[in-house]
Amino acid sequence: MKALLFPLFLLSAPLFAEPFIVAHRGASGDAPENTLKAFLLAWERGADAIEGDFHLTRDGHIVCFHDKTTRKLTGKDLTISKSTLAQLQALDAGAWKGSAFTGTRIPTIEQVLDCVPPGKRIFIEVKCGPEIIPALFNAVEKSGLANEQIAVISFDQAVVKSIKKQRLRWTVNWLHGFDARAPYDPDKKLSKLLATLAEIKADGLGSSSHPGLRKDHLETLAQKGFQHHVWTVNDPAVARRFIRMGSSSITTDYPGVLRKALERQTKSLLP
Repeated sequence: MKALLFPLFLLSAPLFAEPFIVAHRGASGDAPENTLKAFLLAWERGADAIEGDFHLTRDGHIVCFHDKTTRKLTGKDLTISKSTLAQLQALDAGAWKGSAFTGTRIPTIEQVLDCVPPGKRIFIEVKCGPEIIPALFNAVEKSGLANEQIAVISFDQAVVKSIKKQRLRWTVNWLHGFDARAPYDPDKKLSKLLATLAEIKADGLGSSSHPGLRKDHLETLAQKGFQHHVWTVNDPAVARRFIRMGSSSITTDYPGVLRKALERQTKSLLP
């Protein structure tokens, strides 16, 4: 009897969908986050997409950097929205990660878009407000990337709503971080999240990898027409759980390591 159970299980519920792996700020576990070195390394390691954080500078350029100020990673405290591109690109954005990365610069969005290969995608996280939108549209249009290669993500509801209204063919997802201290936070918030997603016309929800998220939560999202994407997952067991539940993508600091681990686990479970 046991010999029959495994084949029947495979037919009724596949162990894995093909994992869609997004490199968090590039291959940021091994290279300075949000730099061209991290993004290029992500492609080398088999990422399906890269994710980066973007701000608008004082002189109207878009740069790739996580925080609103540069103090944490560069040692010099500049506010991005109050600084020029020249001031920001004079900073060293790589030395903090090791001497091999000394001299690495903060890239522009044009440089990041230019490194996206055919068939790959970029998740553009807007870290500021709607003021970035005209420059963002201009940069993407000049890049030559197809609509299918672009996904915009943001915690800002106004950003999501405005971009989706103007670029219907882009994927635009709203981000939400669940409270890790509250075991039942997804249960409590799901109805409100669904209402917000519908109101701002988002394509999906990008969320933290809260252990209280369940398959029925993701099924409810899907039934309402919303994708689910999860960040930041470096543990293969957690990634496997979210793949089985139906997440559309897994964002990780280690795209190569995670893919290999998932492939090994899949092979080990085959008859």
